[in-house]
Amino acid sequence: MQQAQFEELARRYRDNLFAIAFQYTRNAADAEDMTQIALMKCYKAEKPFENEEHARNWLIRVTINECKRYLTSPWRRLTAPIDDYAQTLGFESPEQSELFLAVMKLPQKYRVCIHLYYYEDYSVREVAQMLGLRESAVQTRLMRARQKLKSTLEGWNDD
Repeated sequence: MQQAQFEELARRYRDNLFAIAFQYTRNAADAEDMTQIALMKCYKAEKPFENEEHARNWLIRVTINECKRYLTSPWRRLTAPIDDYAQTLGFESPEQSELFLAVMKLPQKYRVCIHLYYYEDYSVREVAQMLGLRESAVQTRLMRARQKLKSTLEGWNDD
């Protein structure tokens, strides 16, 4: 891969890769590591990408695989509380902060589907392909995640 092409891909997708990795690891430092690993694999890739979409999907798939590998690693460290990290983010409103915390408290299988579908704008079919699931499984996870978010956020509003 040419240096200029790699730099453009890294600039364009590093934030997206970080967000996906963060959905898995729930730790900013680990998410940065997973993003860097995916980008290094991209840099070392010998086959050229067919197009921009192919490169994006490849990077996301590699990031997901690296996160899964990390999560099963015996060397996995303890993570910092998510509330501490949320305080470092600049949310425009308290509702955005509440939504972020609610999404991060979902089980991983729901968080990742929510992120890819709502934040990365992938279709159910594309999410299913990336995660190696059936489309119906992705739809079910999205439905359950929305139900959990609704009950969580309604509970917070009652307080």
